[in-house]
Amino acid sequence: MARQQERARRTRAAIIRSAAVEFGKSGYAAASLNHILEGSRATKGAMYFHFDSKEDLARAVLDSAIERYGLTIDRWLLRTELGPLDILHGVLDELALRLEHDIIVQAEFRLVIDPGFQRQGRGGCRMLSSVVRTLTVGAIEKEQLRPDTDPDRFTRTLAGALIGQRYMVDAHQGGPNLRTRFRESLEVVVQACCTSAWTETFQQHGWRASARLEELGSTI
Repeated sequence: MARQQERARRTRAAIIRSAAVEFGKSGYAAASLNHILEGSRATKGAMYFHFDSKEDLARAVLDSAIERYGLTIDRWLLRTELGPLDILHGVLDELALRLEHDIIVQAEFRLVIDPGFQRQGRGGCRMLSSVVRTLTVGAIEKEQLRPDTDPDRFTRTLAGALIGQRYMVDAHQGGPNLRTRFRESLEVVVQACCTSAWTETFQQHGWRASARLEELGSTI
């Protein structure tokens, strides 16, 4: 029984990964179930055992991506030796790594902007915006950001900048990589709101921690 359950888990994971490749390449409407089957080496019967439809498959990809967003956020929130802005930098740096190397997260980005797919509020953006706002409030309390900083405006501005930079990477091949673009966006937004004390510390030490690809392990 345990062996059968493990085989079923592996089959399901292979189908989701193959679906992510196909959705990331072709978008939702043009994605081919036959291509997904070929990529996963699963039978049609196995696919329909786990998933009712292409829409169900796409939602499974989103759910897998959300799990990975959660892993990233939890990993950095545990870094209690870091201040809120350094934690925020770590979250965004790891997200950039995932967008560069993690096919599941790449597909999630493609699906949530695809007008042919009704995501109904799913995706990692809401989770990311929530943690950005929480860390912004923490940075105000720790006197890293000025007390007149509006957490909602800060979050909206930064989120918009990050989404724009993701588009720019696709539009301008050969420019700065996504990690550099995310870091620059964060620094511009933070420097508009930060305290002089934080600026002085940052000029001396820079960001105190960065993401590392090897730490993502089997989740990419």
